[in-house]
Amino acid sequence: MTEELRDRLRGKGYRLTPQRELILRAVEKLRHATPDEVYAEVQAASSAVNRSTVYRTLEVLEELGLVRHAHITDRAPTYHAVGDHEHFHLVCRNCQGVTSVDPDVIAPAIEALRASHGFAPDVGHLTVFGTCADCQSTAKDLP
Repeated sequence: MTEELRDRLRGKGYRLTPQRELILRAVEKLRHATPDEVYAEVQAASSAVNRSTVYRTLEVLEELGLVRHAHITDRAPTYHAVGDHEHFHLVCRNCQGVTSVDPDVIAPAIEALRASHGFAPDVGHLTVFGTCADCQSTAKDLP
């Protein structure tokens, strides 16, 4: 990933810095993380990286197509590495669990939007809120 990162940064006029590499690794490790969670992870490795560097770097990494953000909570955007796979999110309103789902699951809806509206949805930003199976079964068990 380091060579790909270096090439993408150079192509946009940036250079690979240790801070950028730390931030990308933190996003990859945390899988779905707010900028503050990324900052806390980076701080464990280097106290030389400040919060504003994390925010600016996440924007650069997103511009380069290396990370994406989604709005999984009512808090700050949540970032995830693109290298994983394209996916959308299911978020349980009860336990706040996040499940990554392959876009093939909603392929018929995507095709219907294209056919009827000429619209190409960006499912990487899609978040569907509801109740997970575990919370549904727990609710059934309650008196």
